[in-house]
Amino acid sequence: MLIDRKTTSYWPLRFNLQCTLSKQGRWLSKSWQVTQLTLYQDQTTTELGRYLCQRSLNLCRAERSDYRFNLSSQSPHLFFVCEEDPESQLKPLLITASQIVAAGYMDGDYQVLHIAMPLAVQAWIEAYLGREGELIEVKKRRYHANADNKQPNSGNSHCGGRSNGN
Repeated sequence: MLIDRKTTSYWPLRFNLQCTLSKQGRWLSKSWQVTQLTLYQDQTTTELGRYLCQRSLNLCRAERSDYRFNLSSQSPHLFFVCEEDPESQLKPLLITASQIVAAGYMDGDYQVLHIAMPLAVQAWIEAYLGREGELIEVKKRRYHANADNKQPNSGNSHCGGRSNGN
């Protein structure tokens, strides 16, 4: 179900994808960019026909630390994950504010485009983080039972630091 209204964790966006051809040596190269990004509240505020693409930015609680990292950077970005269709056109799959999510798509047959994050989106994400709280990733160190020898347990990290019982 497509929601057409902005909520506290969902913001529908409209935009165009523009292809430019450039010559590098004797080869032509395609490069894509996101243009005419429009933040809108509902269908009555923007003409649907002017924009070729519509996707939504969905915020997830599990990605809160990613959002904070992006917002804390010198230049926060939105990432557009796209794939090429059989007619060599780019088709957008998702929009994210998480660099980690975007990076997960860069190893496959996807193209990840980025643009500077609009101030309105930055404020909206800040409000989301204020409501949902910051996700602080803390790694606990485990110690041996011997309190005098305060060294981290050398067990396997994927087992929670526990030994095999050997």
